[in-house]
Order: sequence, then structure tokens, then C-alpha cells
Amino acid sequence: MLFPPKFSAFNARALKTYAPPIVFNLALVGAWLWLYRNMFDYLGVIATREDFRTNQLLLLGIGALVAWQIRKHSWQVQFQRAPQPQPLPLALALGGSLAYLFIERVLDINTLSAILFGLASYGLLGLYLTPASWRQGLPAALLLIGVLPFGEHLQTFIGYPLRLLTAEIVRRGLAEFGAAPGGLDTILILENGVSQIDLPCSGIKSLWTGALFILAATWFDRRAVNARWFGVALGFALLLLAANVLRVGALVVSAQVFALPVLAQMLHVPLGVLGFVGACAAAVWLLRFCRTADTPLPAPKNFRAPARAFAPLLLSGIALLGISYMPRPQGALTASAPTWDFPPTLQTVALPLKPDESAWLMRDGAEAAPRFRFNYQGVTGSLIVVLSKTWRAHHYPERCFQVYGLEMAESHAQLVAENFPVRAVTLRDPQTNARLDATYWFQSAARTTDDYGTRVWADTAGAPERWALVSILFDAPIPANDARVAALYQTLHDVAAQTLEQNPH
Repeated sequence: MLFPPKFSAFNARALKTYAPPIVFNLALVGAWLWLYRNMFDYLGVIATREDFRTNQLLLLGIGALVAWQIRKHSWQVQFQRAPQPQPLPLALALGGSLAYLFIERVLDINTLSAILFGLASYGLLGLYLTPASWRQGLPAALLLIGVLPFGEHLQTFIGYPLRLLTAEIVRRGLAEFGAAPGGLDTILILENGVSQIDLPCSGIKSLWTGALFILAATWFDRRAVNARWFGVALGFALLLLAANVLRVGALVVSAQVFALPVLAQMLHVPLGVLGFVGACAAAVWLLRFCRTADTPLPAPKNFRAPARAFAPLLLSGIALLGISYMPRPQGALTASAPTWDFPPTLQTVALPLKPDESAWLMRDGAEAAPRFRFNYQGVTGSLIVVLSKTWRAHHYPERCFQVYGLEMAESHAQLVAENFPVRAVTLRDPQTNARLDATYWFQSAARTTDDYGTRVWADTAGAPERWALVSILFDAPIPANDARVAALYQTLHDVAAQTLEQNPH
């Protein structure tokens, strides 16, 4: 309820009493929305794009449950009064907003900014709720934030070091039993492709799903989110990671030690499901040791702030944060793009980008993005080379293929030469059901990788370095072990290396 039951538009005394706080609160909400103005385009994309359908359905379902819980427990947002200086909600609102400004300026990761927007907004809402209602609603708020599509970012930023850690644990563990499978690369990329510890096998998906599970269990069981709860959540995450290590170890033993790749294929999914279910069962049992959210807490010390001064100070602070907002400087395609010295054996014709394609790349920091039609000894197709100093301009090429209406069928690493891995992608045209092959890699003056996570983490290693994303879409399926294709990769790699050596920074 926004207004007390006795409020009436014809009650002059009530209007005089409540109108000033309501007007002030509307101004406060307006300043808050202005501070987070950059988020609404991104949230609109999530709400409308078809590839976020799972997140949309989860959001609708959780939103309906939250509405039902609000009605059941008669929570009231006391918007008819000025905000109250509640310490924890205030710290979340202001701390989340400061972190949001930092993320927008330095990292510019939309999903992370959206998470901070959700947390800070719930903190602001707590200034209009009773402390008990705010604590009870915290798991539901975290659950709503948890359905944001940040899985890919977690896969990239956390999945990369996590899968390296997983591979190292498996390698050392097997070495203790005298069954060492070789180095990390041997574990990370198995030739049969069955137990490749790639992003989907890093454990991040199970961590995200597990986070939603434990938040839902906390909310339905009405457990308090406190220090003990965080201990349970940490233990649950460790159980999920341990289950993933055991699964990867079993796959490596089956495929490499016992040379039974078929067994590895059979165990791949069941082991993952069993590990996840077991960890969830343990989490439900551990939650029983957390107190309920209805348990009274010791009365906190009063947060001293002049009643009349707090609200204006809060509004001024939010307005100041909004003025301080500075997004990451946007890049632009350079007017004088570097020239590409292709050899005579590689025939190319420039294929200019469309205006919307150029605008998309410019927005994310691309410096140059030449696109060509090519013919190399009868192998034909199109290629694009995106030069940039920021990882944001180097999107998942798989996602780009999907934007053009192609469906993913398979993706695996392929070693062209020493220190020259590429990512081979098999696509399907849903209109003709035809198979299409594509290949891409990321390349700097010092290294080449097929892994998007490696490319992202390279930006944190020191001074920004210019990288090239080389992406190829062939006109026809590539014959297996075609020497012309390998020579094409090497030729493009050499051309890109020459350009990057001339312009490394």
C-alpha cells in the first residue's frame, strides 16, 4: 500500500500531511532513475530479445511469486513518508551506486552494472520498508537479480581461471596415482573432443544454477541471509566445484588412461547431474542450521541523522552521483585503417560493412574492421578482421553468426601449427538445412589464442595491447585435412602479424 487506508483525495488534512513527502519521494525516484539512465536500453534488450527467453520466463515466474509473497505477508512500502535512515539499506544503496559508477567508467560490463542497479535499488527500497520486511525480502530480490543473463560474463571472467585450476587439480591428482595424463594442454583439449574442459565444463553453469537454487530454497524456507548463511553458500559452491573436478577427472581417466572415449561420452552428462543433485541436497540440509528470517534480532543502535536533514542530504547525494556519471570513452573506427598486404595467391575484394554494423563495432571500441570476399586456391568465403585495444570489440563470433540467422552445431579447438590454435565452428542454415563451416582466432603481436577468456584476461595483464579478431565464414563445408585451408590460416595469420607488429599499441 502506498497510502494509509484513511487517506482520501478529499481529506484536506491528509493531503497537507502527505503531499510534501510524496512530492519529495517522486523527486528522489527521478534522481535515482537518472543516475541509472544508461541501464534501461540494456534491460530493454533483455526483456525483448528472443535469445534471452529463458531469463524472461524465469523473471516472470519469480516476479509472480514475489507479488504473491508481498500480498500474503502484507508488506507495505511506506511511500507516504520521507525515507528513514536505515544503516544496511543505505549502505547498500550508496555503496552499490559508487561501485556502479566505477564499473561504468573502467570495465563497462552491462550485466555487472545491472546487478549493481538491482542491489542498490533494493537498498533504496529498504528506506521505505520496516527492517523485518526488508530482511525477509532480500532472498527474493537476490533471486530476481540472479536471473539476469550474466552467464557468459561469468564463463569468461571466472570460467577461464577456474577451468585452468580444475585441469591442474586433475593433473596433480592423477599424478599421485601414477596416471599422469600429461600437461595442462593435454587435459584442456583432448583430441576426441569428448572431455574437453571448455567454458561449459568449467563449473560456472552449475554455480549459476546452484546460486538460483539456494536463493530459492532460502526464500521458501524463510531463512535469514546472514554470516552463517554465507558460510552455507560458500560450502555449497565448494561442493559444486569438487563435483566438477571429480567429473573431469573421471572423463580424463576414461578417455585417456583407459582409452575408452565411448565411456567418457556416456559419463559426461550423468556425472554432472549426480554431482549437482548431491550438492543441492547437502545445501538444503545445511540451511536447516540457519535461523529463520522471522527470528527477532537484537535492537540495533540508532543511526543518528537529523530527521529533517537526512532526506535532503540523500537527494543531494544521489543527484551528485548522477552528475558524476562518466561512461567509458567510446572508440571509433579509424578513418585511415591499416592496409593489408595480402599475397597474390589470396584474392580479396572489399566488402564494406553496413551502417548499423559499423555503428555496433564503433560503440564497442573497434578501431578497424575490414571485411573481404576471398578466394584462395578455390576455397572461397568471407572474412573480417576486427582490430581493437579492448576486449569488448571482440565479441563471441558464435553469437555474431547467430545474429545472422545461423545455428550452432559444433565448436572445437584445432591446432594449425605450434602456438597457433584456432576455433573451428560448424553452423547450420535453418532455411536450407545446409552445413556451413567457420573459423576464428584472436591474435596479438605476441600470442594467438582461440579462447575468448584468454583474450579478455589479456587486457588485465598490463598496458592495453592491440589485438585482431580474425573470423572466416566459408561458402561450403571444409574438407577434412585440406592443406589449402591450413595454408589459408597461416597466410592470414602472417598478414595480421605483420600489421600488428607495425601497430602494436
